[in-house]
Amino acid sequence: MKRREFITLLGGATAAWPLAARAQQPAMPVIGFLGTASPRLGTHLDAGFRRGLAETGFVEGRNVAIEYRWAEGQYDRVPTLAADLVRRQVAVIVTVGGETSAAAVKAATTTIPIVFNTGTDPVKLGLVASFARPGGNATGINFLNLEVTAKRLRLLHELVPKAVRIAVLVNPANATSAESTLRAVQEAAPAIGLQTQVLNATTIGEIDAAFATLARERPDALFVAGRCILRQSRRAIYHPDSAREDSGDLFAA
Repeated sequence: MKRREFITLLGGATAAWPLAARAQQPAMPVIGFLGTASPRLGTHLDAGFRRGLAETGFVEGRNVAIEYRWAEGQYDRVPTLAADLVRRQVAVIVTVGGETSAAAVKAATTTIPIVFNTGTDPVKLGLVASFARPGGNATGINFLNLEVTAKRLRLLHELVPKAVRIAVLVNPANATSAESTLRAVQEAAPAIGLQTQVLNATTIGEIDAAFATLARERPDALFVAGRCILRQSRRAIYHPDSAREDSGDLFAA
């Protein structure tokens, strides 16, 4: 699914708020926005979010207010931030940053509508009862990241058919995502004759350290987890010299 589809889904959810729920809200409804990254690293998410709202007729300060909560890459803060938005009695909560933020909000409220995005099966996460009959108060998008992990690994093997040892880069700060990704890779690797080596990175400095390990131990290929850490820190991975100014930043995945 594309980001535009996610935002359109949000707009539809907003338009479909029950009349009784709207009546209980202030004159200007408030949307809660919970992200696992920092505001600076989440700029593109915020911009797309606002653009999508505008496309459905909602403009901040005119007919909607937005309460932002950013975990700054500190996943242990996410449940507290979710509970804060629930206490604020916002009309709907949008979560970005995958299953961590979605699960935290789901645990914090059974009544406030939730719009989530996740790379993991939302049924297994307990966000919805089923795809056919989701029920409850949550709806959203599954990007199928984990479902295509084995396929990505096979594509890497096709690109580098002589590869035997591969390094797998994950973000351990998001334990659920890292464990799921590693489990999928380690289950698929033996079938195509690959050995895996795990590299962890949560900051730019740790990405540098991971690449120092790559240079020293020289595996045949690198498999990058399909999570936000690499989308948000792609400069450090693909153009390391240009990313030094960002050294020390936390990344969410």
